[in-house]
Amino acid sequence: MALFSSLSERLNHIFSKMTKHGKLTALEIKEAMREIRVALLEADVNFSVAKEFIAKVSELAVGEEILKSLTPTQQVIKIVRDNLIELMGGENQKLNVSPKPPTVIMMCGLQGSGKTTMSGKLALKLKKEGKKPLLVACDIYRPAAIDQLKVLGKSIQVDVFERGTQNPIKTCKEAIEYAEKFSLDTVIIDTAGRLQIDEKLMQELKEIKKAINPTEILLVIDAMIGQEAVSVSTAFNDALDVTGVVLTKIDGDTRGGAALSIRSVIGKPIKFVGVGEKLTDIEPFYPDRMASRILGMGDVLTLIDKAQEAVDEKTAKELERKFKENSFDLNDYIEQVNSLKKMGGLKSVLSMMPGIGGKLKQIEDQIDEKKLEKNKAIIQSMTPKERANPDIINGSRRQRIAKGAGVEVSDVNLLIKQFNQSKEMMKMMKNPKAYGGKMKIMKNLMGGGF
Repeated sequence: MALFSSLSERLNHIFSKMTKHGKLTALEIKEAMREIRVALLEADVNFSVAKEFIAKVSELAVGEEILKSLTPTQQVIKIVRDNLIELMGGENQKLNVSPKPPTVIMMCGLQGSGKTTMSGKLALKLKKEGKKPLLVACDIYRPAAIDQLKVLGKSIQVDVFERGTQNPIKTCKEAIEYAEKFSLDTVIIDTAGRLQIDEKLMQELKEIKKAINPTEILLVIDAMIGQEAVSVSTAFNDALDVTGVVLTKIDGDTRGGAALSIRSVIGKPIKFVGVGEKLTDIEPFYPDRMASRILGMGDVLTLIDKAQEAVDEKTAKELERKFKENSFDLNDYIEQVNSLKKMGGLKSVLSMMPGIGGKLKQIEDQIDEKKLEKNKAIIQSMTPKERANPDIINGSRRQRIAKGAGVEVSDVNLLIKQFNQSKEMMKMMKNPKAYGGKMKIMKNLMGGGF
């Protein structure tokens, strides 16, 4: 996730400088707070929000118990983290559910915010959770908007209710009646957007809200619009009293100040974030997890959630058995590459690892995800027998495999070498003392992208 990468890098640099000082003076903390304030502003955090945040943190950070502490920097980091969590809403806010089905979710936002795609992502997520969603096409102004929603619905096998260019208010009412008739428990309405806020747009949305009394009104905001996110969210909230916010495109923005500003400005929680282009790239928003990512502490809980979605329990147990028995083969490697892709790729996984998030920019050049795909192509050019037992792959077999994968023989040689090193690493992890001199193996593996 690219969101906050610049802010995370800056904060980690500030805190590393503080650590070198050992004990801190009030002046050193004041200077650090000034640097943090600049970092927040450069990340597009609203000026008033940044000012208030720094004032609150500074007051707590210069207390006598902090200045006399044996670990003052850790104490300051904890204060910053706690206040970041509070700034972003404190805790995860789940979707409201109507006591009487269907739950009606009204999606609104500017054109280009990713509202239609996010409607599809949300429908898929709810479907996986056992819900029976219905998508409703009410954007009758943007060319191909209805067709786009129908394509999305077909791809995730969710019904799409549309009535062409009929009055959207009438379409919404009929959609709810349709959901009740066919026992669909969630209605997701994709309303029309505009390139900019205008009275006609707001009036239509107000009329839809009045007509259907939605359970949720989710405002979809493009994280890449920066400071404008505050004015957009304020305008929509004033008109509709939204119940929550969904941030899209956070994988493409390195600043992300919108996430830190919106909750504070309009007092409404961020409920979901879009973390990529695929329909599965949607995550619930957890302020505590996001604060940990920003401060380079990783996000192990989200990583576990993603791993559980990508790898079923049976596969995980089988892999654990092979790991213990040192019987891991090249078929297992392909499984791991596929699982890694489901989890968002190597960079996404690394961004959630403790101690790496804030340094991701520094190691990005060393992360070659294409190499993983190349290795996968090489393995797929092998016979099942060769994948299970790479020791039988002689010179002529290597030439055949290289030709089949469209690579050089040297690429095949490197893959097999790295695989053998991985087997050695497994032995080393089972018996660290016996293999203490081979710690360089781990470095070779990471460098090779295996």
